[in-house]
Amino acid sequence: MRKYHYEALDNGGRTVCGAIAAASEEQIIEKLHGLGYYPMRVIRERVKLGDIDVSALPGLRSVFHRVKPKHLTAFSRQLATLLDAGLPILRALRVLQEQTDSRVFQDKIGEMAKDIEAGSTLSEAMGRHSRIFNPLYVNLVRAGEIGGVLERVLTKLADLQERRAALVSRMRTALMYPLSVLAIATIIVSVILVYVLPKFEQIYAGLGEELPWLTLQMVAASDFLRQHGVIALCFIAVAYVVFRKVRLTREGRYVTDRLALEAPVFGDLMLKASIARFAGTLSTMIQAGVPILQALDIVRDTSGNEVVGRTLERVHASVKDGETIHRPLQESRIFPPLVTHMVAVGEETGAIDQMLEKVAESYQRDVDDTVDAFTSLIEPFLMVFLGVVIGTIVIALYLPIIYLPGIATKF
Repeated sequence: MRKYHYEALDNGGRTVCGAIAAASEEQIIEKLHGLGYYPMRVIRERVKLGDIDVSALPGLRSVFHRVKPKHLTAFSRQLATLLDAGLPILRALRVLQEQTDSRVFQDKIGEMAKDIEAGSTLSEAMGRHSRIFNPLYVNLVRAGEIGGVLERVLTKLADLQERRAALVSRMRTALMYPLSVLAIATIIVSVILVYVLPKFEQIYAGLGEELPWLTLQMVAASDFLRQHGVIALCFIAVAYVVFRKVRLTREGRYVTDRLALEAPVFGDLMLKASIARFAGTLSTMIQAGVPILQALDIVRDTSGNEVVGRTLERVHASVKDGETIHRPLQESRIFPPLVTHMVAVGEETGAIDQMLEKVAESYQRDVDDTVDAFTSLIEPFLMVFLGVVIGTIVIALYLPIIYLPGIATKF
């Protein structure tokens, strides 16, 4: 038996936290359902080194439990098609179990089918596999079951997952390309300074001439890397570990996310991506019939940014007190006026879901346009940057030969 800490919602939409001992995460979810709670987060308590479950290790958890987003998207769309064609849920699950490429997903679909045979609903069966089906997914499926529109909800889920996957891909493209180029440049420069420049330094040292300033600076950088390079790498590794530890705390995530949002270019891009994710998810949940308080709680956890998440907490409190959604968004000074005005109009006209959908589409286009413009501009800039760096090193190496007649004569 292991102890699990949980965060759940009660029937009134209030957050409840606690700890329960159980053999598995699925048992915890069943117990919470029995208490009338809806689980939002279940975290296993850390254990001693000699009692570690290998499949629960952070580095191996994805190997044992994770299902790729593309498999989940395909599952959602195919299940919607089969149900729309008139197949019973149990039969549809058996068909999809045979078709999926993921061995892990095959086992989970089989377990879901057994749960449905035992009398569970589809949403209850999915809720027992929280590593695959997040609260957003389960809530939308439950709303579809209640409203009799499960096929439409599953189609919306597939569309939502595809949009989010495209958004994540765009963000990774914008962030990873310049980082990759800079990493390669750092490796090249380090190799030159550590292995190439010392050979030139030995030659120049034996000639007895005073070297130019630029060459001396390169020699100093080379000496530093050779003498303290390992220490510098250790410092970077420690800084990375500390950063990850800080990110595990809520205050740490808030500070780092706040700094990220204030970064030039990337901060604006990340904010637009968070707004698109928030608006699209909330719009989908409202259209599916999920209660607004429950929807806001789930959207808060899926916002991907702690600054936006805290703003949504204030929105939740405002709605709970019978007030508006747009006022806390406006007071946060995070959301642009366009978003707050459209949300306000949606509240006044009773079409908040449609307005949020328009916001999501608008900011999705903005993200796409920004990434396209950024990638088209950053490529020549990075090429120029690499040329300047490598050119400076080459000039520093050969500057003594060009400007010092004594050295040139000896060569």
